[in-house]
Amino acid sequence: MQRNYWIMSTVLQILNLAGSLGLFLYGMTLMSESLQKIAGDRLRRILSSITSNPLKGVLTGLAITSIIQSSSATTVMVVSFVNAGLLTLAQAIGVIMGANIGTTVTAWIVSLVGFKADIAILAIPLVAVGFIMFMSKKQRRKHSGEMLIGFALLFLGLTFLKDSVPDLSSSPETLEFLQNFTGHGFWSVLIFVGIGSLLTMVLQSSSATMALTLVMVNFGWIPFEIAAAMVLGENIGTTITANIAAAVGNVSAKRAALAHTFFNVIGVIWAVAFFRPFLRLVGAIITGLGGADPFIPIAQAADPVASGNAMIYSVSLLHTLFNVINTSLLIWFVPVLVKMVIFVIKSPKEEEKFRLKFIQAGLFSTAELSLDQAKLEIIHFGNIITRQYAIIRNALDVKDNDEFDTFFKKISYYEEVTDRIEFEIAEYLNQIGDEGLSAESGNRIQSMYKIIGEMESMGDSGYNLGRILQRKRNNNVIFDERMTRNILGMMDLVDKAYEIMLFNLQASYTKLNNIDNALDAEKDINKYRDMIREGNLLSLGKNEYDYLSGVYYMDLIAELERVGDFIINVSESIMEIKS
Repeated sequence: MQRNYWIMSTVLQILNLAGSLGLFLYGMTLMSESLQKIAGDRLRRILSSITSNPLKGVLTGLAITSIIQSSSATTVMVVSFVNAGLLTLAQAIGVIMGANIGTTVTAWIVSLVGFKADIAILAIPLVAVGFIMFMSKKQRRKHSGEMLIGFALLFLGLTFLKDSVPDLSSSPETLEFLQNFTGHGFWSVLIFVGIGSLLTMVLQSSSATMALTLVMVNFGWIPFEIAAAMVLGENIGTTITANIAAAVGNVSAKRAALAHTFFNVIGVIWAVAFFRPFLRLVGAIITGLGGADPFIPIAQAADPVASGNAMIYSVSLLHTLFNVINTSLLIWFVPVLVKMVIFVIKSPKEEEKFRLKFIQAGLFSTAELSLDQAKLEIIHFGNIITRQYAIIRNALDVKDNDEFDTFFKKISYYEEVTDRIEFEIAEYLNQIGDEGLSAESGNRIQSMYKIIGEMESMGDSGYNLGRILQRKRNNNVIFDERMTRNILGMMDLVDKAYEIMLFNLQASYTKLNNIDNALDAEKDINKYRDMIREGNLLSLGKNEYDYLSGVYYMDLIAELERVGDFIINVSESIMEIKS
């Protein structure tokens, strides 16, 4: 009977521990994601402005991660930028190094606040304030409310986590399973490096694993040495997120994620090799600042409270020192890291010329950031279509049949590319739609569906124009100088409308007050079409050219005018976006 009670009690303690950790993790995620929403485009602008200076990259990664409290989010963004070609591999490595340092801020917040003050008392009032702000229609205030709620839940979870730790004085048998692993000297260090890695891989958050480690060491579950080993393991486990994000990306994205892994693994290797001296350095700093000796177990300490404080400060300091020292050492070997990942992940023999640039690395942690990524991909989509129409212009009056066939194959290829890109962007938008979306984000997705649909229709029209030119050539129809000049004039107007469309796509949706520029371009296209139509009837009446020539002539003009309709539809869809 007593044994059954002990089993039930142990199971309940484990569930309480897991639930507390889950609440902490949810609070951390909510706070991080809301901060990302608040920061939004500024994060991207900061990242995209990075120069080749590795130090600037480190400082950028440090700043961003300190703000959004998520090294995983920063790393995923970096992988995405490398995937898009906006960052070189060397630049990405610098940012990743800085992100590793930035993530240590979380541990210090938990150490200095979570274990010193009873934040739980303020948790419910913070949730109340956050909820009121969350009900606001203003997005920034709404996201700030989410941040407050996340902050409150984080520390509420930490409080529950501390309360869920068993009282070792009344149930010393709780630690029996740990003691089986702590008495093997250096092998114990390696075992707990592995445990730290595994926990972080499972939880997908080094911050959550770090909080759990701090609680365990604060309550005497594990000594400082074992906690230090777990922290080192957490630095390996946290790299799994970037590698998952890069799994669907291109070669460059995979290399950036692997560089993150190499960086942390190399760091753990030297830290394990100099494990004892490294820990003594941390201990010397803590005692030099007036703290207790972290190597003395809490149960044997004269002042258990001071000893517990020294433990958590030592673990946090070790975490920071490890990443600072590792960055200071390896920043000089960035070119070597680049060569290593290139050696491991080789370039494919033949990469697809036109692939997705911005969304291959998968979804971001927030729908808003993912939609920003989709916007960049749509702009890229528009730029690809312009290349198809440049080929059509060249094919208009080419004399050599073989040269025309080459042009037509390219026109057909681009039509296939537009079909594929439309489908892949739509799939990405579907994935975003599966997440919890605000009404504004939902409207934005619907408008994006319309935009990519219109762009795909432009690709179809480009192919239709190529087919008209092909039939013209097969029937030995030749346009006179005036007809060719008018077609080129129509294409000039369409190109102008294209430029305006791309300008509107690149603009901030919230700042685009009107599309008068696009409407004026559409009017010019229609007016020019009407003029040509009237001129064509007069020319046919005067027998200036044969009827078949007039058919192909007007077919080209009509198809170009249809392209103008698709272009104006894109700008009108942009105006429907309210986010």
